[in-house]
Amino acid sequence: MSSIHLVLGGIRSGKSAHAEGLAAKLGEGRRVIYIATGTVTDDEMAERVRLHRERRPAEWQTVEAPLNPVGALQEAGVDSEHSPALLLDSLDGWVSNLLIEHERMDRKELEGRTVGAVRRFVSYVGEVDADAVVVSSEVGQSLVATSSLGRQFQDLLGTVNQAMAADADAVTLVVAGIPVLIKPQG
Repeated sequence: MSSIHLVLGGIRSGKSAHAEGLAAKLGEGRRVIYIATGTVTDDEMAERVRLHRERRPAEWQTVEAPLNPVGALQEAGVDSEHSPALLLDSLDGWVSNLLIEHERMDRKELEGRTVGAVRRFVSYVGEVDADAVVVSSEVGQSLVATSSLGRQFQDLLGTVNQAMAADADAVTLVVAGIPVLIKPQG
């Protein structure tokens, strides 16, 4: 039976490292697929990606999926026959990419499309009988962005995080490297 564990936290909170540990436990004896949603836009982002890659076990498969994780997983041949462990890092990267891709779209339409895409991912996890760990930034405790695009991102990610948390079997908030389980599995 599939499961989803959402790991939330601020920037540099330790959420990715915690999620990688969860995925390693889920992946014992099975295929682990790291779903990378980030896009390299500058040298600093390239360094972040490099550090994430170095931390991951070499046997994990990486699937680049900046806009469509389900499509990328289907192309990679992920199916229910192998019941993989998945690590999506990160939901906020995916939402950011969708926002930039559809920046001129009506906000409500973009919200519906984005939440729909996340729900398709949740359904796909169930279809392939996977266990997934999903990483996202918690925007509810940060300052309100000073730009319209920044506020739109915060609002959209907040809505998406709520939808994912509602569908997730477990939710952990990572603060200063300390994981706090806020929605126990079961």
